[in-house]
Amino acid sequence: MRRIVWLLALLPVLLALVLAAGCGGDDDDEGGSADTEASDTSGGGGGEPSGEPIVIGASLPLTGDFAEPGEAARRGYEVWMEMVNEAGGLLGRPVEMVIKDDQSDQNLVVTDYNALIEQDGVDLLLGTFSSLLNIPASAVAERAQMVYVEPAGGSPDMFNRGFEYLFFAQQATAPHQADLFSEWVLSLPEGERPTTAAYVAADDPFGAPVAAGIQEQLEAGGVETVYSEIYPPETVNFDAIASAIASEQPDVIAQGSAGLQDGVNLITALVAAGYSPQQMFQASTPSFADQYSDAIGVENTEGIFYAVSYHVESPTPGNAEFLEAYRAKFDEDPAEDAADAFAAAEVLQAAVEAVGSIDDQAALKDWLHANSVDTILGTLSWDETGAPEQAFLLAQWQNGDEEIVLPEDAATSDTIVNPKPPWSGR
Repeated sequence: MRRIVWLLALLPVLLALVLAAGCGGDDDDEGGSADTEASDTSGGGGGEPSGEPIVIGASLPLTGDFAEPGEAARRGYEVWMEMVNEAGGLLGRPVEMVIKDDQSDQNLVVTDYNALIEQDGVDLLLGTFSSLLNIPASAVAERAQMVYVEPAGGSPDMFNRGFEYLFFAQQATAPHQADLFSEWVLSLPEGERPTTAAYVAADDPFGAPVAAGIQEQLEAGGVETVYSEIYPPETVNFDAIASAIASEQPDVIAQGSAGLQDGVNLITALVAAGYSPQQMFQASTPSFADQYSDAIGVENTEGIFYAVSYHVESPTPGNAEFLEAYRAKFDEDPAEDAADAFAAAEVLQAAVEAVGSIDDQAALKDWLHANSVDTILGTLSWDETGAPEQAFLLAQWQNGDEEIVLPEDAATSDTIVNPKPPWSGR
């Protein structure tokens, strides 16, 4: 078990102690004895945070299969913590985060959250990455009756357990991730609308429901299913699947991929088979940006659709400030997983500030069930299960770049390009 404590959050406290000792003859700030419960609860308003730190615990896959998105989530949490502390803290108190490495392991993530609650005695919790890890981790939080805001984990299995303290800080669950794609396909005029589709999905609590959601909606709209296959997430060779798809000549291919590599490997196999569909949708994989385009060739990305929670150009509340802080710290744009983690922390922050306390977890979860929260992903609200009630953005690769095409009020491109990727043999 590995524990990472971000000491940067303690720097404002150390500075306050030095000033309180009378160094340099500065004003004594009324002796530093102000009641923290009377402090500004907006997370801003100036002044250094003071008093005992509010400790927030999380476990992330910093090693193992999910290490890349886990590291991105860590960055998102870290930027949020630093911004909150620079703006005066949470309830006027500094924020400290304790992050453990669950090593992408379902058993270890349970151990980690039990340790955060019982041994570290954290005040608040934030979630880990992926449905695979969040399903067992959220059960620990529910037993402890602690609010659990997860940044990534949209499997329907997250929300069918009657949990009250669970909240998903993205716009929609996995079965509804591609709603805008399905709606767009079915809105095409006669003669352009596809008539057949193929579905391939990883046996994964997130990937499979994405493909199933598209299949259900397109079948209801009259699109015939000509191929459907579930594959183990560790599948490397997709030649047989690509050959079977090519033999059916479907107009649409929808893949419920589990991550980067299985999505890349399917595209590579389809290119080798010389088959291009009219429309291609993949879950998650195309959002890996340069890694994706480098792996399949940027010329093969053209027209591929995917759903995404975040775009750097989104005109959402606080996004400009988030981007400025993130770029200053890491000298690059944030990954989607970093933005999702930041938004999860924003949700938790909003509840704490509204309730004015970290001690009443029931009040925090009741407030979230009854209210919406403005985040860098947009405004989020939840049903009684903790599932979000909004819609993902529909993105498409165009001219070697990632663009938002729907909804129109969030679009970064005013066109949807010819959806046929320029694969050989088309």
